[in-house]
Amino acid sequence: MPKLVPLVKYWAPVIAWMLLIFVASGDLMSAEHTSRFLVPFLRWIASDISFATLASIQLLIRKCAHLTEYAILAALLWRAIHQRQAGWRAAVIALVAAAIYASFDEFHQSFIPSRTGTPQDVMIDCCGALLGLLIGSSWSRRKTRDSNLTS
Repeated sequence: MPKLVPLVKYWAPVIAWMLLIFVASGDLMSAEHTSRFLVPFLRWIASDISFATLASIQLLIRKCAHLTEYAILAALLWRAIHQRQAGWRAAVIALVAAAIYASFDEFHQSFIPSRTGTPQDVMIDCCGALLGLLIGSSWSRRKTRDSNLTS
């Protein structure tokens, strides 16, 4: 039982986040569905906004979502892997795992009529994963440095 606690503590968030990404890459979060609340919100902010501008903003928000969701996934993966694998190897494994999941996610989207799976989105996801690892590494180093200063 004691070995189960770390397993759940570190891997349950990874699995939960992967499930959330999987659900979000279905029809539920397609451009058609997200535009139902995003377009009225943007029109409320700026009523004279053009359709082209709306489309550009929606695309930007959707690509930022890709970046963010994979930054979080990579950080969670690194956190889980780092418990057994120290150093830069944990980050490399987390990055590769996030890239593989991004590829599978885009492949999954290619079967959803309202979605498209693109290599560009895999690249955005990988950039997000790298960004998440850089932020996580910076935060971890700062936390370690601060704890060394206070001890």
